[in-house]
Amino acid sequence: MTQRLANKTVAILAADGFEEAELFLPKEAIEQAGGKAVVVSIKGGEIQANRHREHGKSIHVDVTLDEAKADDFNALLIPGGLFSPDALRIQQKALDFVHDFFAQKKPVASICHGPQVLIDADVVAGRQMTSVKNIRTDLANAGAKVRDEPVVVDQGLVTSRTPDDLEAFNAKIVEEFCEGKHAEQARSA
Repeated sequence: MTQRLANKTVAILAADGFEEAELFLPKEAIEQAGGKAVVVSIKGGEIQANRHREHGKSIHVDVTLDEAKADDFNALLIPGGLFSPDALRIQQKALDFVHDFFAQKKPVASICHGPQVLIDADVVAGRQMTSVKNIRTDLANAGAKVRDEPVVVDQGLVTSRTPDDLEAFNAKIVEEFCEGKHAEQARSA
């Protein structure tokens, strides 16, 4: 285990219906690199994963959006799944939380359907991004420059397509989270 992310705390923003592998595997990568991963959600208690369309494991929520502040974290991860991003994107507190990471120039990573939250936080215009195929038109309509690649990095914003790309995604998020703030991250915030 390396300590590349020692003294770094990463917020993982998720709600019920997150894709299991897209939260648990990046969380493990963050922790194996010496970082602390904190699950942030709409409500306290447990949130339920999906494994594609079936129920998966649950995970304990460490901090609710009522308590969470971007100031307390070094980076943000937004997993995908069919339902979690949909629930988060209609919560103003979630959108404000996401927007604050960009305003503070902190790295943000999102995979699969997770970029839907970024669209509603109004932080994708002009950014190089990727996602699951189903929402690429939404990203383009919001002003993103969409690419079909396993991982796309644009000044501290890391996006990826699906669980098939998690190995490359996890390596890149650890690298970007280690780098810390990016001056250009706030350009669309």
